[in-house]
Amino acid sequence: MKGFSALMVIALVNGLIHCQVFFLLNDAVGLTQADSNLAAFCVAAVFSFYVNALYIFEPGESWRGYLLFNCAIGAVSYGIGSIGDGLDLPGWVTVASYFLLSLLMGYSFYRFKLLHGHHRV
Repeated sequence: MKGFSALMVIALVNGLIHCQVFFLLNDAVGLTQADSNLAAFCVAAVFSFYVNALYIFEPGESWRGYLLFNCAIGAVSYGIGSIGDGLDLPGWVTVASYFLLSLLMGYSFYRFKLLHGHHRV
């Protein structure tokens, strides 16, 4: 299950988890978009880390790059949510904007790792 198709399946499920948590926290609980987006990212990231550890990561891989990448994406999720709050955007615009930016960042990270021969994350 390794490879691009596995990463896409994990990303799809991650996105579904993120959306559910975001809208639950933002609409039902009443948290800000920034807090909801960051919390949703954290929940989805835990899922992704666990599934990647099972199916994608090689034994003995370094986790530092993966963790740094996730810190950057977490900051982006909070930043996009803050922009959504500041501009009073609908939640779906915030989530869609976050997904587009995180997909670009994730793809770039994946390509950089492969193109530069970094087999460890």
